[in-house]
Amino acid sequence: MLDEKEVRHVAKLARIKITDEEAKKFAGQLSKVLGYIKILEEVDTENVSETSQVTGLENVFEEDEVIPSQSSREELLNCSELPIDSKHIRVKRSI
Repeated sequence: MLDEKEVRHVAKLARIKITDEEAKKFAGQLSKVLGYIKILEEVDTENVSETSQVTGLENVFEEDEVIPSQSSREELLNCSELPIDSKHIRVKRSI
């Protein structure tokens, strides 16, 4: 059985803020889920083949076709609403 301290720890690892009430509620719910997993671990699956796809659907792949651009680099840069710096579009830093 999970206690509220363990639930808060898991929430912290997942970067989820939870209230004391939620910690208490989730402790019971997560304990039930882990109990079901314990039951499933007892099932003998030794002679059961793996099943990763049951619908029979398959991925359909098409060859990529390279099509030359209809616009020049300058035309594409002129379409940008973002600022242009040294023939490049300036974007916000992502890191």
